[in-house]
Amino acid sequence: MTTYAIGDLQGCCPKLTELLEHIHAISPAPRLIFVGDLVNRGPKSLETLREVRDLGERAEVVLGNHDLHLLAVACGLRKQHRSDTLDDVLNAPDRDELLDWLRRRPLALFENGHLLVHAGVPPQWTAQQTMALASEVEEVLRGPHWVDFLAQMYGNEPAKWDDALEGADRLRCIVNALTRIRFCTADGKMDLSVSKGVETELPGYMRWFEVPGRKTEDVPVVFGHWSTLGLIMQPNLISLDTGCLWGGKLSAVCLEDRRVVQVDCPQYQRPGSI
Repeated sequence: MTTYAIGDLQGCCPKLTELLEHIHAISPAPRLIFVGDLVNRGPKSLETLREVRDLGERAEVVLGNHDLHLLAVACGLRKQHRSDTLDDVLNAPDRDELLDWLRRRPLALFENGHLLVHAGVPPQWTAQQTMALASEVEEVLRGPHWVDFLAQMYGNEPAKWDDALEGADRLRCIVNALTRIRFCTADGKMDLSVSKGVETELPGYMRWFEVPGRKTEDVPVVFGHWSTLGLIMQPNLISLDTGCLWGGKLSAVCLEDRRVVQVDCPQYQRPGSI
């Protein structure tokens, strides 16, 4: 069975359907892994959730920051942003079933020798540690106190991982690393202030995957989240968010042979909109 990793969808369901047609023409029964942000900003978040869920065991999703935002909004813990397009999900007759399915998705996967996350990995984490820490958050999200967890999830501190972290601080740091990281220092302190399309690192910070000696250098890391990077294909790195939302492409990469499958996308939102 071939495995394809697919970049951020953000509610662009018609393009997902088109991309899957191309993939199935090459590989009739592929395994599909979505690198997060299934929903929001695009026009068809509800249809996207339903289509991915209905793929059943053939597909898996790692949670992205927009997916977690949907869960928090649905629980009344966060307000929608001006550019959010979540009303179709929130008003759907099957919203509870969809949200329950979504909160049970993992934050990291290790498949075919690849580590798949939404945003990235702090340089001090190994692949094995990444999977273990992700499972800590997954256990809470799938448990009876998941709403309490979401209420404490937001915030930029602590900005640096410490094995001694406990409670909400520990879980928040894990979530921020896996779903929000872009820049960090050589010792792993994250800059989580980057927003609104600003992609210039502060002095002393660098892109997380460029930190010398990061402990996932020996494992190919597949991620999305960062549309201005575009498609990056390196032996130990695959960046998959190619701006479907902004008039770019929706991209998939076969993990076995690095074959790239893409479809062109219309512009659903203006770049830099909040």
